[in-house]
Amino acid sequence: MPLVTSAEMFKKAYNGGYAIGAFNVNNMEIVQGITEACREEKAPVILQVSKGARAYANHTYLVKLVEAAVIECPEIPVVLHLDHGPDFETCKACIDGGFTSVMIDASSKPFAENIEITKKVVEYAHDHGVVVEAELGSLAGVEDEVKVSAEDSSYTRPEEVQEFVEKTGCDSLAIAIGTSHGAYKFTAEQCTRNEKGILVPPPLRFDILEEVSKRLPGFPIVLHGSSSVPQEYVKMVNENGGKMPDAVGIPEEQLRKAATLSVCKINIDSDLRLAMTGTIRQFFSEHPDKFDPREYLKPARANIKELVKHKLVDVLGCAGKA
Repeated sequence: MPLVTSAEMFKKAYNGGYAIGAFNVNNMEIVQGITEACREEKAPVILQVSKGARAYANHTYLVKLVEAAVIECPEIPVVLHLDHGPDFETCKACIDGGFTSVMIDASSKPFAENIEITKKVVEYAHDHGVVVEAELGSLAGVEDEVKVSAEDSSYTRPEEVQEFVEKTGCDSLAIAIGTSHGAYKFTAEQCTRNEKGILVPPPLRFDILEEVSKRLPGFPIVLHGSSSVPQEYVKMVNENGGKMPDAVGIPEEQLRKAATLSVCKINIDSDLRLAMTGTIRQFFSEHPDKFDPREYLKPARANIKELVKHKLVDVLGCAGKA
C-alpha cells in the first residue's frame, strides 16, 4: 500500500469514535518500533516529521525511512505528515518532496493573517493531492523549535472556527484545550498532588472541544501536546543519572475521552523519546562495558514498540482499524 492522505482515515475515525496516533520520528529505530506495533495491532498510523527532525536527519533520509516502513508493513495505511510547518516554503518543500499531509502553524499570527497564510498553503497542497492541518489557539510548552510561554498561550475561541475553516479550506484543525508541548507541560503550581504525592494536571477543556464540534459537525479535530509522559520512564531516567523532576503529561483517560468525540488525530512525541532515553540510560547503568549501538538501540526500539501498542489499544482505540 503506498503512502496515503489522512482524509479517509479521519472520516472512519470520526464515525468510529477513535483517533489516529501521530508519532514524531527522527531515526530508524523509532520508525521501526512504531510501524511494527501498528502492523501487529492492525492500526493506521501518521508518521510525522518536524522542522527540527528535518534539520537533524535530513529530509531525504526521513522520507526513505518511511518508504521502507511502507514496504515492510504493506497491510497498514501510513501518512507522512509535516508537523508544525512554520511557513509556506517549508510546507511546499515537503509537498514537493513526497509528504502526503502538511501542517501550517500560523497560530501565533493575528486571525486574519493566519487565514491568509493557511489558505495559501491549502491551495498549493490541494493542487498536489496533499491535505492540510491548521491551528487555532496556541499551546504552551516546548517541542523542537516550537516555544510558547504560558503567558502567550491561548485557548481556541469556538466562535472563530467556522469562519477559519470556511475561508482557508483546511482539512483538519488543531485546537488548544489545555494540552501542552514537551515533557514539562505544567508547573507544579498549575497541578494538584494526589495521595501518592504525584502531580495531577488541570483537566482538559472539554467544553471548548464540544462547542467546536457543534460548530464544525463531522470535521476532524487534532490535539497537539498530548503525550502522557509515562511515569515508569521518568523514573527509569531519574534512577539512571537523569534529572526530570515533576515531569507530567496529559492523563490517558482524558485522551481516550477526546478520541470518542471529534478528535481524530492525537500527537504523541515526548513519550517515545522518554522510552528510548530511559531504556538507553538503564542499559548503560547495567552494562557499562558495552559500546555497540545495536546492543542498546535494540531494547530501546522494543520498548517504543510496546508503548505504541499500548497507545493504539488503550488510548487511541484504533487497533484493528487498518
